[in-house]
Amino acid sequence: MSSPNYLPVREEWLQRLEEQVLEPDLPIVDAHHHFYDRAGWRYLLDDYLADARSGHAIRASVYMQALTRYRPEGPGPMKPVGETDYIAKVTEASNPQVASGIVGHADLRFGAAVREVLQAHVEAGRGRFRGVRHLTTWDADASLANPLTASPPGLLLDASFRAGLAQLAPLGLSFDAWLFFAQLPELIDTAKALPDTTFIVDHCGGIARIGPYESQRAEVFERWSRSLCDLARLPNVHIKLGGLGMRINGFDFHLGELPPSSEHLAAAWKPWIETCIETFGANRCMFESNFPVDKGSYSYRTPWNAFKRLTAGCSASERQQLFEGTAGRLYRLA
Repeated sequence: MSSPNYLPVREEWLQRLEEQVLEPDLPIVDAHHHFYDRAGWRYLLDDYLADARSGHAIRASVYMQALTRYRPEGPGPMKPVGETDYIAKVTEASNPQVASGIVGHADLRFGAAVREVLQAHVEAGRGRFRGVRHLTTWDADASLANPLTASPPGLLLDASFRAGLAQLAPLGLSFDAWLFFAQLPELIDTAKALPDTTFIVDHCGGIARIGPYESQRAEVFERWSRSLCDLARLPNVHIKLGGLGMRINGFDFHLGELPPSSEHLAAAWKPWIETCIETFGANRCMFESNFPVDKGSYSYRTPWNAFKRLTAGCSASERQQLFEGTAGRLYRLA
C-alpha cells in the first residue's frame, strides 16, 4: 500500500470515534466498493458486510473491479473474467445484496476483439454484470498514479481504446471512468465521440491536490469545476460522489489524532459535492463509499452521515436519487 492512492487502515484509530447513525432508515445503494486480496491487504465479503451492516440502511451495492481473483491461467485478455466469476458466486446469497451490479475490467485497447471478453464477463456475472472499468489515470508526476494500474498518456484518445469502448453500448454495458481532473477534457472529447455509451465518472472526477497541485488548490477547483460544466452538457455522462478519502485528494483526514467526524467531512467536502450536484443534477449523481480504499481516512458510518448532512436541504425526491435511485437506474439493480 505504498501508492499515493492508498492509506493504511488503522482499526484502533478508527475506533476512537464512533458516531451515531443519522437517518438509519434512509435506503442506500453503495455505488462503488471493492474487494481486495493482495499481499498485506485482505478485504472480502465478510469485511464489507461488517461495514455495510454497521447502521446505515444499505440495501444493495455495486462492485468495482480491483484486480481480485483473476484467472491464474488461460489467455491474458480473459484473466479478469475470473474476478467477475468469483464476485458473482461469493455474493449470490448475501444480505444486503452485495454486488447487485458488477463492473469488471477488460482491456479496451484490443478494440473490437474485446467483445469476446465482454461476453464472457456477462456470462460469468449471472445476470449482474453491468459495465467495464479500464483505468486511465495519468499525470506528468508519475507518483500520483497507482503503479499497479498506471495508464499511458492520452489513452482515452487512442483509436484502439475507443474501438473497444464502442463495444459496450451494443451489449448494454456502461463505462466507469477513473482519471485525474486534468484529464477531464479528454473524457469530454471521448464522450462526445461515443454518444450512445453511458459514462460514469468515479470519485467526483479525480480531485488531485497533492504533489504539483498542492500549491495550486484554487486553480484546481476552478479547472475541475469548469470541466464538470462541460461534461454535464453531455447527457450520457453521470458522476459518483465520494472517493474523497484518498491521499491524492489532499484533505489529510488521516493525520488527525482522532478520525474526522461527519461534520468535519461535510465542511471539507461541501464545495466539491455541492458543485457536482448543482452541475449534474441529483438524477445524474450517486453516492459511493469507495471502501476499503477510503477506510484509511474514516469508518463506514462517517461518510454516509456526512452525505446525509450535505443533502439536508435537498428535496425528498433529490435525496432518493442521490442515495439509491441514480445508481439503481444506471446499473439496472433489482
